[in-house]
Amino acid sequence: MILLNAILIGLKEIWSHKFRSALSILGIVLGVCSLVAMAAIVKGMENGMKESLIAYGGLDKVLLREQPVPAWQEHLADQAPGRTMKDVLALTKSAPLIRLLSPEMDLPRAILSRGGKNVAPSEFIGAWPAVLEMNLHTVAHGRFFSELDDREARNVMVIGTGIRDALFGSPEEVGREIIPLGERISVSGQSFTIIGMFEHYESIADKRKRETALKKAVPADSKKGPAFSPQRNRTSYAFWRKNYVAYIPLNTMWVRFRSAAGAGDTPDPRLSDIDMKVADLDLIEPALQQAKNVLLMTHNGIEDFTFTTQEQSIEQIKTTIGNAQRSGGLIAAIALLVGGIGITNIMLASITERVREIGIRKAIGATTFSIFMQILVESVVIAIIGGAVGVVTSFALVRGISEVVPGENVPVVTMTALALAFGFSAGIGALAGVWPAIKASKLDPIQALRYE
Repeated sequence: MILLNAILIGLKEIWSHKFRSALSILGIVLGVCSLVAMAAIVKGMENGMKESLIAYGGLDKVLLREQPVPAWQEHLADQAPGRTMKDVLALTKSAPLIRLLSPEMDLPRAILSRGGKNVAPSEFIGAWPAVLEMNLHTVAHGRFFSELDDREARNVMVIGTGIRDALFGSPEEVGREIIPLGERISVSGQSFTIIGMFEHYESIADKRKRETALKKAVPADSKKGPAFSPQRNRTSYAFWRKNYVAYIPLNTMWVRFRSAAGAGDTPDPRLSDIDMKVADLDLIEPALQQAKNVLLMTHNGIEDFTFTTQEQSIEQIKTTIGNAQRSGGLIAAIALLVGGIGITNIMLASITERVREIGIRKAIGATTFSIFMQILVESVVIAIIGGAVGVVTSFALVRGISEVVPGENVPVVTMTALALAFGFSAGIGALAGVWPAIKASKLDPIQALRYE
């Protein structure tokens, strides 16, 4: 009952000085909004990074990279063989902890042409059919090339939706979905038949926005069907890269483009990439050691290679997110501190105005503790009101950030951030009210009654 009375008195005091109380509450509101907004932005960054990581092939993917030979092997640098099919065959036979291998050859600066239109793909790659699982692609239309296509070096190609949009027109431009199966594309004088097209890749947030816009869109021509959302092509680099990829069989790449690509038009057997997937994430270290032992044999002991794992990317993500959280937390803490100083100021002013009232209460039996608690509760009530308003306002702030500054990492408000912000605001209110409460509780009743 005493606590309830203290809360009611606190609310009455706030209502009696509306403008002054509003200014103090505003400081807490801004602090809470900044904390929630920073947490939402960081969460959006984290989600975007994790989506990109999955788009690149998942956690079990390992990249075999070339590297300069170690200092103690510099005299063997000219003998380094690089990545070749010999490595792939040896790993297939002698590294059982590696469950999937995808050798790749690329054609740098490739230009795909059709009907006077040109496009530079993010990657123009010759690969085995295993690349489909390696990079987590989904064929939406047609089929992917087979081992038979690869063995016979057929001029077939599977493209992403970005390639389709550039050469055949996007659904937004035409008003309908275009599926260019059977169409032909020219690459450096070589003609390829499109046998498949991947699904359109985009982040979860972009997909939701596009679907929402699609529901609201009114078709300009009922014969063309529903209009497509103009947001379809806005996405992160990882998804853009997947949408603009073009794959052909590995043997086709070798025969058509790479068989005379070395110095003096001699064959260049080196691969652009060798991607691997481990059989068990818990055994990734033994798997890499096993692969290293095999590669040292095929490279004659020359260590001109290294491994890049997605776990390293995860550590980078954790580091980046941790730094952002600390920076954002510091900014929000400063904002809340300013709000707390405002509460302290208003409570000190309130005590000055109520000296005689406090003196009367002490004279008729109010204890030092009851006076202390009264002022402290009033301070906490102001902070709680500010925290509640800040939590509600933060949703509008985050929505505004998403609309005004569109990006690939859409801010996400979490319940944890809301709870922390509200809890911190109440804590700041309690801390801000301690000194005014101590000052009020120590007032001498006789001097207080004489105060004018």
